[in-house]
Amino acid sequence: MLKPIFALIDCNNFFVSCERIFRPDLNTKPVVVLSSNDGCVVARSNESKALGIPMGAPAFQFRDTFKRQNITQFSANFELYGNISKRITQILTEVTPRIEVYSVDESFLDLSELPVTDYKAWAQHVRQRIWREVGVPVSIGIASSKTLAKLGTELAKKQPELNGVFNFLGLGKPEWDDALQHTPLKDIWGVGRQLAPKLRAEGLSTALHVAQLSPRHAQQLMGIHGRQLVSELNGTSCHALEKQAVAAKSILRSRTFGEDTNQTYVLEAAIASLAAPAAYRLRNEHLLAHRVGVFANTNRHKPGYRRWVRAAKLDMPTNDTGLIITLLVDKLNEFVSAGQMYHRLGVYLYDFVPVGALQTDLLGYVQPNLADKAAARMAAIDRINQRLGNGTIYYAAADLSKTWQPKHSIRSPRYVSNWSELPVVHVK
Repeated sequence: MLKPIFALIDCNNFFVSCERIFRPDLNTKPVVVLSSNDGCVVARSNESKALGIPMGAPAFQFRDTFKRQNITQFSANFELYGNISKRITQILTEVTPRIEVYSVDESFLDLSELPVTDYKAWAQHVRQRIWREVGVPVSIGIASSKTLAKLGTELAKKQPELNGVFNFLGLGKPEWDDALQHTPLKDIWGVGRQLAPKLRAEGLSTALHVAQLSPRHAQQLMGIHGRQLVSELNGTSCHALEKQAVAAKSILRSRTFGEDTNQTYVLEAAIASLAAPAAYRLRNEHLLAHRVGVFANTNRHKPGYRRWVRAAKLDMPTNDTGLIITLLVDKLNEFVSAGQMYHRLGVYLYDFVPVGALQTDLLGYVQPNLADKAAARMAAIDRINQRLGNGTIYYAAADLSKTWQPKHSIRSPRYVSNWSELPVVHVK
């Protein structure tokens, strides 16, 4: 059996890099991307990091800093970022089909079956291709374990002389130990906020300290994860490539409103708009939901914070968007009050079964003919939306109001997915 060889392709400052594709004038200037309703910083360019802008910084607290330092701000443009991510993934699948898309900006590749002898040169070629065809800079870590590959990308980002690639393969023990010694606990994949203080209390502060733990001691500190972490840091793979997507156990869609509301029809519009993509994902994964729920809350930063949660159990599981919207609106009406201002709302689906697992029952609650009609109706709607564009057919309840939608006053155009937002060039 071939020894695993992993490469992690990590997009640098991904959201900012996506914005810079269409704004090359910002390539050396400080940029930040803000979250829903332009609330806080979710991405920073290296120049913004150097100016001391922290991740998650509340935008209103840094308005003066943004202006004084001439920092360009963007509202998050997730439709654009998702499209760019798919383009990068397509390139990587052409390099090798053995790929695990770990997140919107990271993918693991298994290189063990590729005819590669110079992995550093291979990585540079991949970086150049992604830059040439998409315009996003990436860092690549190569190692015999996923933890080391992840660590390698962090080292590649921090050491410009590496030109975006760190290769653990072929390193001698002194160089290997030096790389681990220069990696703080917070940069180790799998060491989170809760675990780091416990390790620091044991006198551990770097990846080298963790790698030098005995497997038994590591397991005492961190459970079986600790034993695996020690092995991974020493080059033995414990985590295989996950080529197949893991089936969802629950699906959640939620939004903070652009403005607080006490209008029931606005809340119903939000439910319809959020339930539609949730139900579509169910169908896309060939699942049915036995339970659906809705929650809403007031602004936690104002006095009298409250939260409401209601759920419904279905005798016959479904992925029918219309039925799910109806059930959720019924549950909304159990707690909604005209005297209450709502700040956030979400819908969630859970308790899934495969589409093919629908079973009849003796009491007649499950009606296969209705399920077949719903499936045919949803399939027809999905085909039309896929062919003519997302949102060509939608439920009218979503049009009751748009005031709930998050504000994105400084969002860039959706250059790659919306015809009406394409740049217009006038040639004289």
